[in-house]
This record gives sequence, structure tokens and C-alpha cells, in this order.
Amino acid sequence: MKQVGNLGESVGYALKQAASALRSALDDALRPLDLSVPQYSLLEVLGQHPGLSAAALARRTFVTRQSMQGVLQGLAARGLLTRPQTALHGRALPTELTSAGHALLREASSVVAEVEQRMLAAFSADEERRLHGDLLRCVTALQRPSG
Repeated sequence: MKQVGNLGESVGYALKQAASALRSALDDALRPLDLSVPQYSLLEVLGQHPGLSAAALARRTFVTRQSMQGVLQGLAARGLLTRPQTALHGRALPTELTSAGHALLREASSVVAEVEQRMLAAFSADEERRLHGDLLRCVTALQRPSG
């Protein structure tokens, strides 16, 4: 049976270190905008896919449905998004950004792009594409049933 072995040589451990460093850099960059990473993620997803339900937003932003409710309520209280009081079809309440939400998203997206540029500064364009493709292959491999 194979074991992890030396953490300094573990791809999974290095990936976790990178994810943690990225999260920390994003937290620092978004703090002046009074946004958390989940709040920014929600704004970005809604900016690209308006009208999604809370459940769909939770899936696309990697938070639980329960956590998503708090994120939605906080952003709605700030006037950054709107949700109807009652569902037009079924139970889903489609969510959309307000003009203030779009304005904050533009600013936050720029800040996040700067963090990503800093993270990838040592990569050539070809290496960046390769890294992206390799990470997507990791996702696909882990989403397949094992066995």
C-alpha cells in the first residue's frame, strides 16, 4: 500500500499550500473593499450568471447552502444584490446584482486579477496554460468514481 511519505514531495500537500496562500492573499486584497472571499466569489458568479438560485450559487462558490444564505443576506443588506420575496417558478429565488453590486464587482475583480497575476508571475503563458489544464485534469480524475 502506497503512503504519502515526505510532505515536501507530496503534490496534494503542495496544492493545499498553494490554495492556502492564495486564500490568504485574497483575504488581504479584498479586506479594504469589505469583502470576504465567499462574498467576492458570489459577486463574480452572479456577474457572469445572473438569476441563479441560492443552491446553484452555493455549488459554484464552494460553500454550503446554509452558509450561502448568510452571504446572500449580508450582500443584500448592503444593497449589492436583489432577490424577489417570492419565487416566480418553483421554490428558487433568482438573485441579481444591483448597479452598486456591479460597481463593487468591477473593483474587486481587478484586485483579484492582480493577486492571480502575482501568483503566476514566474510562469510563461504556456506554463500557465499547462498548469490550468493539469489542475482541471486533477479535478476530473477526483470526480470519477474510484474503484
